[in-house]
Amino acid sequence: MDDIILEMDHITKEFPGVRALDDVTIKVTRGEIHALCGENGAGKSTLMNVLSGSYPYGSYTGDVIYNGEVCKFHSLKDSEEKGIVIIHQELALSPYLSVAENIFMGNEQVAIKGVIDWEKTRSRAVEMLKKVGLEHENINAPVNSLGVGKQQLIEIAKALAKKVNLLILDEPTASLNDEESAHLLQILLELKKQGITCIMISHKLNEISFVADKITVIRDGKSIETLVKGKDDFSEERIIKGMVGREMTNRYPPREDCKIGDVIMEVKDWNVYHPDDPNRHFIKNVNINVRAGEVVGLAGLMGAGRTELAMSIFGKSWGQKITGTIKMHGKEIKINSVRDAIDAKIAYTSEDRKTYGLVLIDEIKHNMTMSALRNYFSNRGVVDANKEIVKSEEYKTRINVKTPSINQKVGNLSGGNQQKVVLAKWMLSQPDVLILDEPTRGIDVGAKYEIYCVINELAKSGKAVIVISSEMPEILGTCDRIYVINEGEIAGELSAKGATQESIMKCIMAHNNSKGDIKGDENGTK
Repeated sequence: MDDIILEMDHITKEFPGVRALDDVTIKVTRGEIHALCGENGAGKSTLMNVLSGSYPYGSYTGDVIYNGEVCKFHSLKDSEEKGIVIIHQELALSPYLSVAENIFMGNEQVAIKGVIDWEKTRSRAVEMLKKVGLEHENINAPVNSLGVGKQQLIEIAKALAKKVNLLILDEPTASLNDEESAHLLQILLELKKQGITCIMISHKLNEISFVADKITVIRDGKSIETLVKGKDDFSEERIIKGMVGREMTNRYPPREDCKIGDVIMEVKDWNVYHPDDPNRHFIKNVNINVRAGEVVGLAGLMGAGRTELAMSIFGKSWGQKITGTIKMHGKEIKINSVRDAIDAKIAYTSEDRKTYGLVLIDEIKHNMTMSALRNYFSNRGVVDANKEIVKSEEYKTRINVKTPSINQKVGNLSGGNQQKVVLAKWMLSQPDVLILDEPTRGIDVGAKYEIYCVINELAKSGKAVIVISSEMPEILGTCDRIYVINEGEIAGELSAKGATQESIMKCIMAHNNSKGDIKGDENGTK
C-alpha cells in the first residue's frame, strides 16, 4: 500500500464571481515527484495556496490531510512548521541582502536574546548551498548579482534550511535556460533520493515527463485524472489531451492568405554599449529588416543580446552610446525615447510582463489603454472614459481574455490572460511593428495557441512582427524568417521553411568558430 504523505480531499475554493476549485481531490505519495498540469487559470496555484495556508482554513471547504492529520493552516508559518514549503514563480528574495542572509530570511539563526549568530548563519549557508550544487558560491555576495538560475537554487536552499519534507515549486524553470533547467531538475531528483517529496507546477511538458512520477491534470477547477509513470501514457500529446479536453494535432496554427509586402522597418549598422560599462561593446553592427505581413524571429542562446537589441531599438531603453539608423517605410527616423518609439508606431512587449508590461493593481481596461491613452483616448488631456470601455470590451472579446469584467484587477488574471492584456495594450496603440519578447513564457499550450493566432492575425492585417523566443520550436513554428544572434552580432539569416533546431545551432557554432579565428589572428596564431 502506498505511503500517502498528503491528501487534499474535496477542496472547493470560491472568489467573487468565480469558483476557482471545484471539489478537487489529489493524493501524493511520500518521496515522489508529483506534477500538477493544467491551463492557465485551471486552479493549480490556487490549490497549492490552499495547501500552504496562503488561503487560510475557513476560506475554502474540504480537508487537507498531511501525515494522516487533518491540518487547519492559517498562514505560511503554520504549514512551514509542519515541513511544507512553497516556492512561488516570483522569487521571494531580497535583492540587496547577501546570499547567506537570504537563505535564513525569516528563519534567522539566533544566539542568546534574539541576537543573530552570524558564524552559524554563514557555516549553515555553505552547508545548504552544497546541497543544491552551489558550494563554490560567495555567501556574502548580494543575491541580485547572481543569475536567475542560481537565485532559483538559493530559494531551494532556503527551503532546505527550514527542514522541508514537502516542497512545492510553482513554475520553477519558467525563467531559466535549458542548461539551468536541466540542473534544477537534477537537484529535484537528488532531493527525491533524500526522501523529500516534491509537488511541481510547470507548463514545460517535456520536463514534467522526464522528472515526475505522477501527473495530476486539473481543468476548469476540477481534478480530471492522475497519470502514473510506467503505467500510463506519459507523452506530451497525452498530457495536452487531459489539459485541454481534446487532441491538439497542430500546436502552431497555419498562417494562410498572408501576403508579405514591402519593408516596414529597417535597422542598419546598429551598435550599443552596455549601460554599466561604456567600454563594453554589446550589440555590434546589426542589420535587420521586417516586412509588412511578415513574422521575423530572433533566435539565439541566453545572453546572446536579443532582448538588449529589441530594447535599444524601442526608444533606446537599454544601453548607451547607441549609433546606427532606423528607417520606417523607407524614411530615416530619430528615436530617443519610448514616446518617440510609440509615435513612430513601434511597440515592444517585455519578457517580464509583471514588472514592465502591466500595472497589476490597476484594472484591465486601464492596462489595455495606457499606451494609447495620449494619442487615441484623450482630447487635450481629458480621457474619454466611454471610448476606453468600448475598446477594452472589443479587445477582450477579440483576443479572448477570460475575465468576468474589464474592471477586474489585472493581477488577478492567470499568466496567459495577463499576456493577452499586454498584447491588447500594444495593439490599441495601432503600431506598424510589434516586437514580442518571449510572448508565451510561463503559459500553457492552450493559451500559447491563442497567442499564436493573435500573431497570425496581426501579420494578416499587414503588421510587421518580430518574435524573440528561447524555445526554438516556437521560432520555427511561428516565423517566416529567422535572424540568429550570437554574442551581440547577427550570426546568420535563415528561411523558416528550411530551418531546423540543428541548423540554428550550427549557425551559432560557426559564428563562435569564426570569432575564435579572429582572436587567433589578433594574437599572431590561428
